[in-house]
Amino acid sequence: MRSDLMKVGPTRTPHRSLLKALGVTDSEMKKPFVAVVCAGSDFVPGHMHLDKLAEAVKAGIRNAGGVPFEFHTIGVCDGIAMNHVGMKYSLCSRELICDSIEVMLTAHPVDAVVFIPNCDKIVPGMLMAAIKMNLPSIFVSGGPMAPGFVLGKKIGLSEVFEAVGAHANGKLSDEDLKEYEDYACPTCGSCSGMYTANSMNCLTEAIGMSLPKNATCAATSSERIRIAKETGEKVMELLEKDIRPRDIMTEKAFKNALALDMAVGCSSNTVLHLLALANTAKAGIRIEDVDTVGKRTPQICKLNPASEIFIEDLNRFGGIQAVLKELNRKGLIDPTLPTVTGTVEDRFKHAQNPDGTIIHTLENPIRQDGGIAILFGNLCTEGAVVKQGAVAPEMMVHEGPARVFNSEEEANDAILGGKIHPGDVIVIRFEGPKGGPGMREMLAPTASLAGMGLDKSVALITDGRFSGATRGAAIGHISPEAAAGGTIGLVQEGDLIEVNIPARQLNVKVSDEELEKRRASFQMPEQHLTGYLKRYAKQVTSGSTGAVFAED
Repeated sequence: MRSDLMKVGPTRTPHRSLLKALGVTDSEMKKPFVAVVCAGSDFVPGHMHLDKLAEAVKAGIRNAGGVPFEFHTIGVCDGIAMNHVGMKYSLCSRELICDSIEVMLTAHPVDAVVFIPNCDKIVPGMLMAAIKMNLPSIFVSGGPMAPGFVLGKKIGLSEVFEAVGAHANGKLSDEDLKEYEDYACPTCGSCSGMYTANSMNCLTEAIGMSLPKNATCAATSSERIRIAKETGEKVMELLEKDIRPRDIMTEKAFKNALALDMAVGCSSNTVLHLLALANTAKAGIRIEDVDTVGKRTPQICKLNPASEIFIEDLNRFGGIQAVLKELNRKGLIDPTLPTVTGTVEDRFKHAQNPDGTIIHTLENPIRQDGGIAILFGNLCTEGAVVKQGAVAPEMMVHEGPARVFNSEEEANDAILGGKIHPGDVIVIRFEGPKGGPGMREMLAPTASLAGMGLDKSVALITDGRFSGATRGAAIGHISPEAAAGGTIGLVQEGDLIEVNIPARQLNVKVSDEELEKRRASFQMPEQHLTGYLKRYAKQVTSGSTGAVFAED
């Protein structure tokens, strides 16, 4: 056993002495040691209950003959960090989470690992760590929050941000805005729509690194406790069979996850994280592959923020396994791949058939291609990402004058100040991985546009990124970013921007000769960086490769 490195032989007497200071008994010294990596925190609603799940996981490990050791990771709540300097640290935290787990699991050798994440960067950060360490591993998330109920309708967090825009536009009273504040987020758990947190939990289940139903059963349900306990038991079986993350997280598994992603209309951030996972696993997935899968995979679920259907509704109608079962019917996934519980097909073969409303059939999809599209053009020679499943039909093709801003704050002030008009294309730059740094999510400006009724007439493009709660013609991850010399840094006020999502094109209608003239005089705005952000900006790579650190 790997844990023998710290507990077997005369030379490990000091080590055993310290372990006994923790309460470890002689009989436990002979059993496998299992790490329980928990993101529990008092800062994050999705994490506030993870201590209870960790206790259930540890009970399961003990039931199956192991000895659990829990430690915690950091985790940023994107909603709380949104629209201020804190958001610069959200994506940055993914690498810190991964690296800190590597430190802990190397300094304290264990035999297997259970990961307990929830919320945006924590799930991919832990998945990257699982790939790097390659110890027998399994995931159990904190599960989704219940939707809120405000002014007679079910809502998620995205509607609260949109309510801010409606309030600024005089469409919503102070009293009604307070109703949103008080009742939009009624329970613990990851925010209730198909935002990034739930998207990544869905992809973790599709890849095969968690038990069925883990992605969709409610954070507050007793089933969640049972799944956690069963996860603790299952990790001991994975250890016995020597099944490891790199056996499961392969190129084919990532393509299964991409198909699921397209079918259920996940957050555009999943592109960033799947590319990072594939990069970590050396699996060979490129941004072009995302669109290849997207073009052949119909969207058969449309969840909040694109509709009034929530994760809890998907769970009632079979969850992720029901969607995979339907995709398999026309060969859109590989059912033979291994997971933490048998093959992909073993898990979905008894799942429900599509109900036609929550989960559509492949013959009657919501759209013929997937919920995410990858665009190319002179503005994004390395690609850009749009959640096309949340774009209004009238904005799928659009041309308008550029309204140029060098930060999210500048753009949001202009939107709330009534300076943006129907037809405009908002350009927000120097918000990419290096330029931000940290590639901030921009839910505030997109939600303000929606709240002010402009989401069906104004496009927004950026080298930053968007929350999974975003809807509208919001195109992010533009690569190369402005700080790396990308064309988006050369766009001037009034330039015509052409958006054609069906044709996968994003262009500025300026000649190559004029762009080269502008490039000769281009100057990056001065950054005054310190601490981790300064180190991050030096190491991070393009969004088109997952914004991972350069290997050197």
